[in-house]
Amino acid sequence: MIMADLLEVKNLTKYYPVEKGVFKQSVGTVKAIDGVDFSIAVKETLGLVGESGCGKTTCGRLIANLLPPTGGQVLFDDEDIYSLRGKHLTAFRKKVQVLFQDPFSSLDPRQSIYDIITEPIRIHRLHNKKDTRTKVEELLGLVGLPNDIVNGYPHQLSGGQRQRIGLARILSLNPRLIIADEPVSSLDISIQAQIINLFKDLQQKYDLSYLFISHDLGVVKHIAHRIAVMYRGKIMELADSEELFARPFHPYTKMLIQSIPSIRTRKNAVLAGLEKDELPVPVKGCAFYARCAKAEDRCREMVPILEPKGEKHFVCCWNPE
Repeated sequence: MIMADLLEVKNLTKYYPVEKGVFKQSVGTVKAIDGVDFSIAVKETLGLVGESGCGKTTCGRLIANLLPPTGGQVLFDDEDIYSLRGKHLTAFRKKVQVLFQDPFSSLDPRQSIYDIITEPIRIHRLHNKKDTRTKVEELLGLVGLPNDIVNGYPHQLSGGQRQRIGLARILSLNPRLIIADEPVSSLDISIQAQIINLFKDLQQKYDLSYLFISHDLGVVKHIAHRIAVMYRGKIMELADSEELFARPFHPYTKMLIQSIPSIRTRKNAVLAGLEKDELPVPVKGCAFYARCAKAEDRCREMVPILEPKGEKHFVCCWNPE
């Protein structure tokens, strides 16, 4: 059962200046995140989906307070995370953890598995040495790994095992929100299913919330309660998972659904308009209009807003289908 909101994102923006010349003169702005709004409830999984470069990872890093925003707010337990300092920021770091995409590069190859898992415990001084050993055994059991691997090193493990180690390290701090950035994209399909099931089991046991970031809508479908579709820094559609697949309104959402391998056909996988690499950066209007077969003049001139098209279903489009 989904409870009250744990996280609220309000009009979040992140702009990067484009500089040229010897004197680094600003000639433009890249809008990596452009006015994003959503919330995540306790024990809820929100899937954040979109193509590479759409701003998914930047959004996750902003929510984890790893990047300063250009504007907007992120409220965690009704506290503005960008105003936190000292012990309050340290407490926030424990509550919100990030699981990175590549489980090999995110683990120190010079540390043993035991040292990797216990490093957060040592930093935050959560247990004494005896209790730490017991805690490591408990964490390994939670993620489905045997105790005898504690003296091994990351290069001796498979990709799925390394991702489980990363998850065990995160769980050592008893977080409330886990930002999972493409956590299964580098794994085989059978291993992906195991990791997703592990996510679900841990959520039920510890009332965890997830921001599950992925380019694969097919994967997100199996874990997310709600799905937010992102394109060029904006949320294009936001709905319950079942509702999004049953009644997608935005043409970009339809394209992503059609591209899922299990239901893809040669006929419907192609969307009219320019290819992504040929697209100009829109100065105004809808970010998607150059790829949209139903674009009108107002799509080029006016920015659509995220509006309700049903109960808990929001679409950012002038011509939702």
